[in-house]
Amino acid sequence: MAVSLSGRAGQLPEPRVEATEEEEAGRKRKAHGMLKLYYGLPANGEEKDPLDPIDVDGAHFNPELFLNKLRKECPLPQLMDCEADMVKQIRALDSDMQTLVYENYNKFISATDTIRKMKNDFKKMEDEMDCLASNMAVITEFSARISSTLQDQHEQITKLSGVHTLLRKLQFLFELPARLNKCIELEAYGQAVRYYGKARSILHQYQHMPSFQGIQNDCQKIMASLSQRLREKFRDGGSSAQALAECVELLLQLDEPAEELCDEFLSHACSRLEEELAALQKDLELPAPSTTGPTPPSDILDFIDRGCNGFVSSLCLVIASYQDLFITNPSQENPRSHSIAHMAQEKLVTFVNNLTSHYFSMVERRLQLERGLGDNSLLVRALDRFHRRLQALAKLLPTSEVATAGTEIVVRAAEERVRQYLQALRCFFLDCLTDVRQAIAAPRLAGKDNPNLAELLAGVSASILNQIKSVLTYVHLFTAKDITFSNKPYFKGEFCSQGVREGLIVGFIKSICQTARQFCETSGDRGGSTPPALLLLLSRLCLDYETSTISYILTLTDEQFLVQDRSPVTAVTSLCSEAREAAQKLLNHYVKVQGLIVSQMLRKSVETRDWINTIEPRNVRAVMKRVVEDTTSIDVQVGLLYEEGIRKAHSSDSSKRAFSVYSSSRMQARYAPSYTPSAPMDTNLLSNIQKLFSERIDIFSPVEFNKVSVLTGIIKISLKTFLECVRLRTFGRHGLQQIQVDCHYLQLYLWRFVSDENLVHFLLDEIVGSAAHRCLDPMPMEQSVIEVICERG
Repeated sequence: MAVSLSGRAGQLPEPRVEATEEEEAGRKRKAHGMLKLYYGLPANGEEKDPLDPIDVDGAHFNPELFLNKLRKECPLPQLMDCEADMVKQIRALDSDMQTLVYENYNKFISATDTIRKMKNDFKKMEDEMDCLASNMAVITEFSARISSTLQDQHEQITKLSGVHTLLRKLQFLFELPARLNKCIELEAYGQAVRYYGKARSILHQYQHMPSFQGIQNDCQKIMASLSQRLREKFRDGGSSAQALAECVELLLQLDEPAEELCDEFLSHACSRLEEELAALQKDLELPAPSTTGPTPPSDILDFIDRGCNGFVSSLCLVIASYQDLFITNPSQENPRSHSIAHMAQEKLVTFVNNLTSHYFSMVERRLQLERGLGDNSLLVRALDRFHRRLQALAKLLPTSEVATAGTEIVVRAAEERVRQYLQALRCFFLDCLTDVRQAIAAPRLAGKDNPNLAELLAGVSASILNQIKSVLTYVHLFTAKDITFSNKPYFKGEFCSQGVREGLIVGFIKSICQTARQFCETSGDRGGSTPPALLLLLSRLCLDYETSTISYILTLTDEQFLVQDRSPVTAVTSLCSEAREAAQKLLNHYVKVQGLIVSQMLRKSVETRDWINTIEPRNVRAVMKRVVEDTTSIDVQVGLLYEEGIRKAHSSDSSKRAFSVYSSSRMQARYAPSYTPSAPMDTNLLSNIQKLFSERIDIFSPVEFNKVSVLTGIIKISLKTFLECVRLRTFGRHGLQQIQVDCHYLQLYLWRFVSDENLVHFLLDEIVGSAAHRCLDPMPMEQSVIEVICERG
């Protein structure tokens, strides 16, 4: 009832499966227990007393005691259950016993049949063994009878057999000359050599006997003529490879010198190969040189094709034939075959190395004629085809130097191409500089305004960058995937890192910096004739390279050529530092050159004037106006390429400042009416003391990359030169006043260009003070008069 309720409730049937498994396990335990009972073993691992009379399964079971115990201890229902269980066990045991009996009975019957069959087989075998023993006895008897009968004639038969064999050999020897002649007539040269090889040792052994000596002489004459025929056949160029191999094998069996055969074969092959090289040599003969340089008679690909299809192919055939004849298949009949192969190998290697060295020299000479810097496809294809054919040649003869020498030629050709591109880039850069110089000089000669340096710089930078990209595109053909040598580790890593990156790109960048620095040389005509605008443009170009261009170019190179070589390469920071150093040097030199140009005008204006007898100043001198105009022009020029820079705050009266000749306390003390010769204080000492407390001005200090710093450096040099020239002259009253007017005019305009107006004020103050110190009659001009003259000027 519980099972049906659980089934209606929709529970899974696992309990039924478990019950089935438990029933099966119970049956197995029951069968196992029955077997244990049958063989007298304790069930369930329980040890029972074998002498217990109540144990039903024991050997000493007493039914009377067992029944008495049951009647005393168990009620009637339990007795009936025990009786039913026992009947059930008796029936099961009876059934099991019947099954065992049936199975054992079948086995017993099968064993009986097997034994009966074996008994019959052994009977037949015994009969056959008896028959065999009787036959062996008969055979033994017959054998003994034959041995006894033939015992007397055995030695005689043996002697006769030996004599027969000897007679056959003698007959072969006597017939040998005729046999050899017959073989030669039939051109069975191999059979003749085998006949002679069999008899040679016997003839040599018995050559002291006249008959054998005659046979030996005849055979030697015949074989000498055969050797001559074989040599003629060997020299015949039209013979097949199989015929040549047979000739060499037979000549070696005839004890012909293997070294002579090798030399003869190689000499004959050398004559044919040299004809191929002579044909290539004619292609290298150039026409008469012209103004445009030598031009090759045919393109490089055609030259390499004819060399590979002619000379290299013929050489491969010679190597293969030579190896088949002397190295690959040594004769088993010749014990010296291995030593001959070693000797032949050495001769072949020497022969190939000598010929290929001549061929390689012609290839290199032809490669040197390739000077065109345009498309590299023909050159790369030619080198690839050359490399492929040499690899096939190297596989035929691995011990030769062909592979190494050919690879070096390819590498050198690629390196030479890179060097040519580097030289082309250098020439292109110099041409760009020449164009810039012409663009700078042309407006100046025509009297027009200076060209726009920013546009010139942009044009030069773009042209150089485009040229570099074009060169990288051309060189990239050497590393294409379908080019065999480009994937070799000995080529790709070294070529990409040391060749393209270091040799070409880094070398060109360093060349740009070096060429730019050469314009800073002041010695000789070159440094003095360089236009200042070119110096300024080159400084900005180097600075642009330092900030961005170098990094861009090297990144582009690394991406295109996948530089993975572990060789040390130049760091980007190192190149940037070099470019910045060149830019700094150029800018410093530009400031120096422009400062010297302005200084030259000021120096001449001071040295060519009589400052003692000059008239009273009424105008500003023209040279001062020219200085202001040139400074303004320089300011515009520098502003096209560099940023403004930082200036110190200007005072409100920068253009109204008066100079120390009339405003400084020391100058007032110097020129005051109270000054007398008996004054205890020396004015020179006062001036020097004041200089100790003034700020020191570094005239040739490094210039920063901005317009204000550049103009400040130029003005410092100009005013310092003006000051030194004034210190070397002697002035009259009007000369001093002219210096005052000039300095005031300069102060009105120059303070706007410098980073600190006090610097201009200080230098101009020093100029006026020095002029007053060198004046014979120091009488300064009134400030109002000076201002009127400068405003009118």
